Amino acid sequence: MPRLPSPSGLAGHVAVDLSPLRASRDFRLLVGGEALSTLGTQVALVALPYQVFLISHSATLVGLLGAFELGPMVAVSSFGGVLADRADRRRVLLGAQCGVMVSAGALAVATLTGRPPVLLVLALGGLLAGAGALDGVTRAAIVPNVVDRRRLSSALAFDFGILQVAGIVGPAVGGLVIAASGVGGAYVLDGASCLAMVGAALAMSPQDRHRGEDPARVLPAVREGLGFVRSTNALAGSFAIDLVAMTFGLPRVLFPVLALTVYGAGPTGAGLLYSALAAGSVLAVLTAGWIERTARLGRVVIMAVLGWGGAVAGAGLVRSLGPALALLAVAGFADGVSSVCRSTINQTVTPDSLRGRMSALYVLVVTSGPRLGDVESGLVAGVTSATTAVLSGGLACVAGALVVVKAFPGLLAYDRATATGTSERPRRTGADDR
Repeated sequence: MPRLPSPSGLAGHVAVDLSPLRASRDFRLLVGGEALSTLGTQVALVALPYQVFLISHSATLVGLLGAFELGPMVAVSSFGGVLADRADRRRVLLGAQCGVMVSAGALAVATLTGRPPVLLVLALGGLLAGAGALDGVTRAAIVPNVVDRRRLSSALAFDFGILQVAGIVGPAVGGLVIAASGVGGAYVLDGASCLAMVGAALAMSPQDRHRGEDPARVLPAVREGLGFVRSTNALAGSFAIDLVAMTFGLPRVLFPVLALTVYGAGPTGAGLLYSALAAGSVLAVLTAGWIERTARLGRVVIMAVLGWGGAVAGAGLVRSLGPALALLAVAGFADGVSSVCRSTINQTVTPDSLRGRMSALYVLVVTSGPRLGDVESGLVAGVTSATTAVLSGGLACVAGALVVVKAFPGLLAYDRATATGTSERPRRTGADDR
């Protein structure tokens, strides 16, 4: 009779792997700065739609926040990836943090000095999103160079987990800050939190571009990155399925509307709805050890996205806060599994010379999808109701995921055991530098 694994051995196969933290000083600096700065980002994530709804009382205008954010994000992500492949990525990271501080500071001043027009809040929210996109592109490109390859999946899982922990604490803190000191205080906190990432970037080793390469002109360089993604079916499929999931299945912009008009829970309830998604994602990361030993990551991504859409659809059927929080936590767990697997696929098949541009496209997908979802959710809620928008979005996510599976067979067929040979080894690092 085969022996069952001991509970301790089973935990070792399931629990998150902390070895990248022990092995790499630069990785510790990166995730430490990221943890604090992301808390501020999450606080602003609650503050912006809440402020727009308070001023306008319109779910449609709340949804338009995503449209105002999308333009700067597309522009910054497209050219920010080229910059991250050409320059010292630490300096690019510092520039991104300065952009966040300026944008958050402008929002704070406009809010604390009076009742700002909705258009100004939307425009400044767009600038804040653009600076945040450059930050995300650069951080994603740095991670594979500060850990060695055998620890990459674990590092990506831990990095994602840090973001999700901030996603639990940040919105909850945001709701409390807004209730105690108003929306302006939330923007002040966002700007101040950037100082942690600034300090971490200054302490890290240089992250220079590849020596000896002739930097291409900007537009040809962007086209090269796009061509690489198009030519790699599993990579393109992972982008497509996430875009579908976030566009149709992420009703986050409606959380303040639901908290105020359906659940009667106020700003604190809105913060809890955001936190529930992140709590599920954290649970996924804490049990992500099995992903390191799973080869067919494409199949896992597909099942996770289907689970995400189903849970979101279920949340559209409930009318009280408790069940909604539970279903959103389930959705967050599915999204956490999907995110870790997609990140591993993306970084595994991409050579380091293209990582900045691939990361730019990846960040563009994972950040523009929610903005498109904001617009979609807001428009549907405007002509029907917030709960109908949530239900229909979840069902559309499931249908869209099945279409992506048919269109990108490479995602279903992806096998890490045969794909790892396409990526370069990290060229330097800060890995194993404790």
